[in-house]
Amino acid sequence: MKLNEFDKQRAEELKGNLNAVVFDMDGLMFNTEWLIKYCWDVTGKEMGYDNFGDNIYNTLGMNYNRRRKYFLDKYGEDFDFEGFTDRYREVSADYLAKNGTPVKKGLINILEFLKENKIKMAVATSSSRKYAMSKICDVGIEGYFDTIICGDMVTKSKPDPQIYNMACDGLGVDYASCIAFEDSPNGIRSAYAAGINPIMIPDLLADAPEEVEEMIVAKLEDLDEAIKFLKNILEK
Repeated sequence: MKLNEFDKQRAEELKGNLNAVVFDMDGLMFNTEWLIKYCWDVTGKEMGYDNFGDNIYNTLGMNYNRRRKYFLDKYGEDFDFEGFTDRYREVSADYLAKNGTPVKKGLINILEFLKENKIKMAVATSSSRKYAMSKICDVGIEGYFDTIICGDMVTKSKPDPQIYNMACDGLGVDYASCIAFEDSPNGIRSAYAAGINPIMIPDLLADAPEEVEEMIVAKLEDLDEAIKFLKNILEK
């Protein structure tokens, strides 16, 4: 699917039936995936690894435990994942203290649009609650969301549907009446497996595998384009 295209039949099925929207966080609401890649590169170099940030392409959407397993499988059981995590978070915190949380184009616009149209909102992020809330509160958008589900609140990571099941259950809506905005293949798989309608807004990965592309209702350039799509869905 090309940018700003959508599945007409599935979009038509959503018309008049949209009750909620669930947002991924990193790479979707905040321009933080490139920052994580940068911090991994810096920390990896300190540990003697080149191009360490490239690992992010294989770990998008993973929570802490699943990401830890990935690194130990790749670099061996002796790899100091906890030390690496502590250090890259220091690098990240230093950047954010100087520059603030980088917000994706259109974020405030779409939150205001959904609020005005009385559409319930949630966050489903693989990041820890401490990390997620620090970013969400830093930008001052916590009041828009009815529920926020984080990676350390679930036992199974994306692509398992558990996090999206919890988000929709917290909103009290039928899964089929919900849209999920995601940027990663694992996130799309998670939402689709939960019976939610995934929309891809690409970040680090411009395209998803073919089987994932078939799951999405639309592929949109940014959150402002998402507003245009939602206006069409909400038309009476």
